[in-house]
Amino acid sequence: MDRSEGFGEGLLGQLLDRARGMPPQLVAPLVAEAARAVGGQEVSILLPDYGQVTLVPLPGRGLVVGAPVPIGGSPAGEAFLGTTTVECPQAAGIRMFVPLPDGDHGGVLAVTLADVNDEDRRLLRRLAALVADILTAKNGYTDQFARARRQAPMSLAAEIQWSLLPPLAMSTPQVSVAGILEPAYDIAGDSLDYALDDDILHLAMIDAMGHGLNAAVLATVAIGAYRHARRATVGLAELYAYMDAAIDQQFGPDHFVTAQMMRLNIATGTLEWVNAGHPAPLLIRGHHVLQALDSPGTLPVGFGGDTPQISRRHLRRGDRVLFYTDGLVEEHRAGGELFGEQRLIATVERVGPRGGSVREMVRSLSDALMQERGGATTDDASLFLVEWHGDAVGQPDATTEVHRGGRPQPDRHKG
Repeated sequence: MDRSEGFGEGLLGQLLDRARGMPPQLVAPLVAEAARAVGGQEVSILLPDYGQVTLVPLPGRGLVVGAPVPIGGSPAGEAFLGTTTVECPQAAGIRMFVPLPDGDHGGVLAVTLADVNDEDRRLLRRLAALVADILTAKNGYTDQFARARRQAPMSLAAEIQWSLLPPLAMSTPQVSVAGILEPAYDIAGDSLDYALDDDILHLAMIDAMGHGLNAAVLATVAIGAYRHARRATVGLAELYAYMDAAIDQQFGPDHFVTAQMMRLNIATGTLEWVNAGHPAPLLIRGHHVLQALDSPGTLPVGFGGDTPQISRRHLRRGDRVLFYTDGLVEEHRAGGELFGEQRLIATVERVGPRGGSVREMVRSLSDALMQERGGATTDDASLFLVEWHGDAVGQPDATTEVHRGGRPQPDRHKG
């Protein structure tokens, strides 16, 4: 067996070996050096700002640092949202925009080559994947990347909430997720969490009462209690009870959190969830909202509600489920009517055909909703989109099932 080191393996191996012991500020020179080794020039690492409006160049020796690049309508933004490499011919050669997959925040590696062949493309994809892993590893003990992404002053409440959040995008062969929180630099009560354990995707979306720092602290306890119970592998009903007790014991009877807790079996497409005073998620199929996934609910977390009933739905391949907080539908101008669920559904169906990946759709939807609401955000407004890619051959296309004595819920919105 030939165990000799080829050029590509040697290049990536050296980057990995050297980066392991390097401080964060020396990551940029290492990446620039690796890109130059394949003939690359004008190397940039572009990271999304917290609002997912622009891609911001990471500063560092050897990297090109210019003005932030708009995500909408730019080749770099296309690569970021679509998670595919974009090539742009230029006078100096071909400008390559290679997405940084997953990681803490994603981003784009930009580099110019005189000409490009398939070997170059493969090596750059692997280089970008390694750069994403290095940034994720270093991000845990530096503020450098967070400062680069920050394009506006951030409130203390938002600082706390961002420190809680998992990566807002993840993709595997069977499932993809993407989220966005508004206003990014002043969020308080909205938060979300997810984890993929074997065949089960766990997800919680919460909205803590109030605004500002008090809401952020309440959300922190709620998410902490959710993670603690989830990692103890309890059922959904028991998970609600644990979160409820934690909020009540810490804050008393006058504080609450609305919540939606979900589990998706990514092998079968079986979705189960409980609703604690939260807006019903929307089931999207073929760019149409098939229905709102209404279900018997219980009281918000902290109010000591009855044991929640668990609802179930079998998804089809390609189905998307959109979770959102009430700040989206309850927004209104002074004296005007609420934005409402029907306008949300109409916006989803208008934007859906333009969206490719879940990340692209959730950002396009957020932009469209902001325009529809006249740019108003008097409350947190968050979106989280889940797409199941797996094959559900033989799975029934049932209406929502409710367990523990509940009745099936009919479709409310037909596509």
